[in-house]
Amino acid sequence: MKTNTKKLILTALFAALSCIATMSIRIPTPGTGGYIHPGDAIVILSGVLLGPVYGFLAAGIGSCMSDLLGGYLVYAPVTFLIKGLVAAFSALAYRKIAKSGKYAYAGIAVGGILDILLVAGGYFLFEVLLYGPGAAASVPANLIQGTGGLILSLLLYPVLTAVPEVRKMLAPKVSH
Repeated sequence: MKTNTKKLILTALFAALSCIATMSIRIPTPGTGGYIHPGDAIVILSGVLLGPVYGFLAAGIGSCMSDLLGGYLVYAPVTFLIKGLVAAFSALAYRKIAKSGKYAYAGIAVGGILDILLVAGGYFLFEVLLYGPGAAASVPANLIQGTGGLILSLLLYPVLTAVPEVRKMLAPKVSH
C-alpha cells in the first residue's frame, strides 16, 4: 500500500511537471497556431520512471491539462491519448533495452524517437480531420519539438535518477 501511495504521488507530480513544462516555455510556430515546448521531455521521463500505466496517466493528464488551461480545448482528448501513448511506449522501450542499466540512455533515446513519430504523426492525422491537407504545416514544428524532448530527457534523466526516491521507483529494476 505504501508503495502505491508513493507511485500515485509521483504520478501526480509528473502530471503537474508535464503541464508546467508544456505551458512554461512556448515558442509559437508560424502559420499553425501551435507552439513548441519542453513538455515532451517530461512525457518521455514519465514513462521511463513510472512505467507504462502510471506514465500514461501522468503524461496524458498533465499534457491534457495544459491544453485545457491554455485554450486548446479541441486538442485535449487527442493530446491525452498521444502523450499517454508516448509515455507508455517509452516505458516499454526502456524496460526492453535498459535491463541492466547499461543501456539506460539508449532506452530513453528510443522513447524520444517514438515521441517524435507519435507526436508528429498523431497530431498530423488529427489535424487532417480538422483542417485538411494544410495540416502538414505543423509537422516540422512537431519534429523539432520531439527532437528537443529527446535531448532534454537525456539531460534530465541523470538529475532525476540521482534522487534516491525516484531511483527506487524506476519501472524496470535497473542498477545505476
